[in-house]
Amino acid sequence: MKLALMQPYLFPYIGYFQLLAQVDRFVFYDDVNFIKNGWINRNRLLLHGEPRYFTVPLRDASPFRKIRDVEVAPATGWRRTIRESIRHAYGKAPHFATVAALVERVLETETTRIGELAKASVRAVVDHLGLGAELVDSSGRYGNETLSGAARVVDICRREGASDYYNAPGGRALYDADEFARHGIALHFVAPQAIEYRQGGAAFVPGLSIIDVLMHNDAAQTRELLGRCTVS
Repeated sequence: MKLALMQPYLFPYIGYFQLLAQVDRFVFYDDVNFIKNGWINRNRLLLHGEPRYFTVPLRDASPFRKIRDVEVAPATGWRRTIRESIRHAYGKAPHFATVAALVERVLETETTRIGELAKASVRAVVDHLGLGAELVDSSGRYGNETLSGAARVVDICRREGASDYYNAPGGRALYDADEFARHGIALHFVAPQAIEYRQGGAAFVPGLSIIDVLMHNDAAQTRELLGRCTVS
């Protein structure tokens, strides 16, 4: 069984879904500390040829709190701001109506927690693309929060019966293949290749939210883009 785990990010970039597409089970790592100025509550759109952030405001966010516990700010104006940003950025994109409706369903998710909202964004894209990975939460599933780093990842793999663990390229500096191998687990890294598609502007801007990809590519085209990666 092939496994990956990542923190839940808000409409993450295509590389997140390239990793997810490689595995049978994908674990939302939501019982680790919140990352400030990361991708849990924000991402980027392409507006007038320039990358611009869209953000869900938070209440009492802190790197000393677990992702699962961080709350969305009670103000409601942020939803309208995100809707308007998407409309201005992509109102003329070929798949605007479909993707705007997808985003709207996520924005209306009944939750006060940013982790749940971020997970809802990933699930919505997975359903839209027809990806087959099973999505599960780390919270309340393993009882191993006293572990950290590679030891905790290995423990999760063992509990899930994983034969292969897949990680983003940044994990090369964190994980040792021999340590995983001692537990009968093969370690792999999924590295995105250079990806370009028509964005409707002059120069291509990479690394934007998956929203940008979906606005310009249908589900079949996006699945083809997911395959543009190397697995080692």
